[in-house]
Amino acid sequence: MEILPLEGELRFTNSGKMELFFLGTGSAFVKENFQTNLLIIKGNDHLLIDCGTLCPFAFHSYKSSVVKVKNIFLTHSHSDHIGGVEELALLHKYGDKIRPKMIVTDRYKRILWLQSLRGGLMYGEQDKKDPVPDEKRRFLTFEDYFEQIKPRLITKKPRDMYEAQIGEINVKMFRTMHIPGDVPSWRESAWSCGVILNDKILFSGDTRFDPELITWLEKQFKIDYIFHDCQAFTGGVHAALSELETLPAATKEKMYLCHYSDNFSNFDAKAHGFAGLTERGVYYCVE
Repeated sequence: MEILPLEGELRFTNSGKMELFFLGTGSAFVKENFQTNLLIIKGNDHLLIDCGTLCPFAFHSYKSSVVKVKNIFLTHSHSDHIGGVEELALLHKYGDKIRPKMIVTDRYKRILWLQSLRGGLMYGEQDKKDPVPDEKRRFLTFEDYFEQIKPRLITKKPRDMYEAQIGEINVKMFRTMHIPGDVPSWRESAWSCGVILNDKILFSGDTRFDPELITWLEKQFKIDYIFHDCQAFTGGVHAALSELETLPAATKEKMYLCHYSDNFSNFDAKAHGFAGLTERGVYYCVE
């Protein structure tokens, strides 16, 4: 895999190879490395995976703007993954009048809108009568801001997996076991997903240590690279470094660690058998 530096403004197209650009590589509360949100680029197509609280500012730091995003997928509803979506939605609605496409199942669309986005986006300028009783008011909906790309369910065993296509970018999303930290399976966990990109790149999203998931995905696909979230301590809602170290050597050798805290910057991941720490602000060219 070639790692290319950012030169000038962050671009949204390339010559046709798949590239991953991590706008950030940090955990929810980082101050230095931004949050783990990434832009996938292939030819004339792009897909933003997650848009956290710091994501619009991260785009600005790379001489770009979040308003350039036309396709998005959200792994789950924590603020470091969806905190910038309201800004993205409003910039498009009242700026270029474009509805960005969002890959989202019907189930998660309801969760996302009703539990997270509705409070800041439902009120608009479309009500002409004054006053209008609330029960007759026309509130804005998800569809006023986004065009849904509904993924198709391709398997339910051993866990739910969906598939969608954005141009040349194939996305297979699988349920993960993230929160709460005391439930025994992904079925009882809140909605969260990781992704397989073009059948060869695994991005874990947020998940507790789940070796059965990794084993299943490696058997189903020819995984060349893995970008996996991690934390320094055991317990909680992410895979611990000490847990990830128990994986087979061949798996660790292609695994880059991400979603780490700011104090991870001096950690030598390669010395522990991993491919390295994921870097922000560079292009990972994987084809």
